[in-house]
Amino acid sequence: MDDAMTLDKTVEDKPLVVAGRTFNSRLIIGTGKYETYAQNAEALKASGAEMITVAVRRVNLSNPDEPRLVDFISPDDYTYLPNTAGCFTGEDAVRTLRLAREAGGWNLVKLEVLSDPKHLYPDMAETLRSAELLIKDGFDVMVYCSDDPVYAKKLEEIGCCAIMPLGAPIGSGLGIQNPVNIRLIIEQTSVPVIVDAGVGTASDAAVAMELGCDGVLMNTAIAEARDPIRMAKAMKHAVIGGREAYLAGRMPKKRYADPSSPLSGLI
Repeated sequence: MDDAMTLDKTVEDKPLVVAGRTFNSRLIIGTGKYETYAQNAEALKASGAEMITVAVRRVNLSNPDEPRLVDFISPDDYTYLPNTAGCFTGEDAVRTLRLAREAGGWNLVKLEVLSDPKHLYPDMAETLRSAELLIKDGFDVMVYCSDDPVYAKKLEEIGCCAIMPLGAPIGSGLGIQNPVNIRLIIEQTSVPVIVDAGVGTASDAAVAMELGCDGVLMNTAIAEARDPIRMAKAMKHAVIGGREAYLAGRMPKKRYADPSSPLSGLI
């Protein structure tokens, strides 16, 4: 944070509301890279998250001959957020989410349309085009995007219900690489802003929340930790702590020391 955040600035604490749904937790976790669905379920419980992303192309939701995610994490207890991980065209993304709606009746979805498989940055032109198609088709679209304020505004204007800029490339664990752009997106956006991708550890999640984000989404940071359950718990507290710090308003940064006790009248 910079000097612009002064002690007398008051930030109203509003609940996280996405497409009319209210959530107590501002942490969203994924369902990929865990050793088992049981471990995933245990991490979810430890995280306190109420929403979980589901990669429709990669997670078994319906084949009873294999372990199914729904047998470990009930859609009645948690909000499933089908996503389009692995989609590189708008057509694939739209088709995937239509199949998800048919399979589970899910209308709240996370859209991501990727470009190069090496860096997995979103193809923003395709993302915008497919978001328009999905919104016209009645979906509530939470959208993964680059940390570009111009495209973020375009996505909000066409009706996306949450803007989800990346902190760093997917699965990189590099943390928030461009806090300036993230803050610009927060300042201009009236729907929730949720950092999605790049979080590596608890301090990264806290930074995102201290910037004023409404939430944080992560998968690899928990699933590939040495102890995923403990990391899930750490992320829970980091998100809460970061939010509280943002609401409290940090002290101004100063160029020189400022003693906690007065220097006059010393013995």
